[in-house]
Amino acid sequence: RITLCNTGLYACDIATLFKLLDQVKPDNAQGEYYLTDIIALARRQGIATGYHRAPDHADFLGVNDRLQLVTAANVLQQRICVEHMRNGVSFHDPARVYVEPGVHIGADTTIEADVHLSGRTTLGGHVHLESGVRIDNSRIDDHSRIKAHTVIEDSTVGTGCAVGPLAHLRPGTVLESDVHIGNFVETKKARLGQGTKANHLTYLGDADIGAGVNVGAGTITCNYDGVHKHQTIIGDDVFVGSDTQFVAPVRVGNRAIIGAGTTVTEDVPADALAVSRAPQKNIKGYRQRYDRKKKS
Repeated sequence: RITLCNTGLYACDIATLFKLLDQVKPDNAQGEYYLTDIIALARRQGIATGYHRAPDHADFLGVNDRLQLVTAANVLQQRICVEHMRNGVSFHDPARVYVEPGVHIGADTTIEADVHLSGRTTLGGHVHLESGVRIDNSRIDDHSRIKAHTVIEDSTVGTGCAVGPLAHLRPGTVLESDVHIGNFVETKKARLGQGTKANHLTYLGDADIGAGVNVGAGTITCNYDGVHKHQTIIGDDVFVGSDTQFVAPVRVGNRAIIGAGTTVTEDVPADALAVSRAPQKNIKGYRQRYDRKKKS
C-alpha cells in the first residue's frame, strides 16, 4: 500500500535528533545502528513526523557507478537546456549539447548539435554556433557565427564576426567587429581590428593587426626565436599577399602592400610595397630533355 520510496534524507531539529539517537539500539541481525529507527522512536513518543514528496524523483538519483553518474549528469544537462530554451535559445538537439552551469546565452541564439560550452562563456543574442564547436571561457558578441568544428579558448569575438570552419582561437585572441577568420586559421594572443579578414591556412601569434586588413592564405607570424616571443604589428588597410612570413619583431605601416611569397624581416613604411623573392628562371625546351631522360 506504500507507494513512496525513502530517499534516505532526513530533517530534524538538533535537540530532538540527539535525544532520539541516544535511544537507537543495534537490535537487528546485523548488529548495526539504523538511522531509520528514529522515526519509530519519535512516533512512539508522540513527536510529530511526516514526509516531503519530491516534485521530481530524479532529484534523488543515487550515484554509485559511472553509468549512474552519466544518468544524473544528463538530467542536469536537460534542465540547463530547458532553462535556456525558455529564455529564447534554440537548440537543434539539446540531448547532444553540453552546457556548463554559469554559461550565459542571449536570446535568439541558435546552437546546433555536438556543441560544448564551458567555463565563464558568454554568448550574445542572435549568435549561431554550428556543429562541433567548443568554446571555453570566452565571449561571443551579438550576430556572430561560429562555424563547424571551431575551438575558442579564453578569447573575445566581437559583433558580426564569422569564425571557421575548423579555426582555432587560442588564449588572448581579440576579434573586433566584422572580422572574418576562415578554415585552418590559428590565432594566439592576437588582436584583429574591425573588418579584417584572414580566411585561409594562417597562423597569427603575438600580433596586433589593424582594421580593414586582408591576410592572404598561408601567412605566418614567426613570433618565436627559440628563446623569446616577439610581436608583429600591422597597421590599417594593409594588404598581405599569400605565403607571407613576418619575422618578428616587425612593424608594417598603414596601407602598405606585402607581395605574395615575401619574407618580411624589416619594418615596412606606410603606403610601401614590400617584395622579397628569388628571381625566376625559365629554361626553354626543357620538357623534351626531361622526356628523353625518362626514356633512357
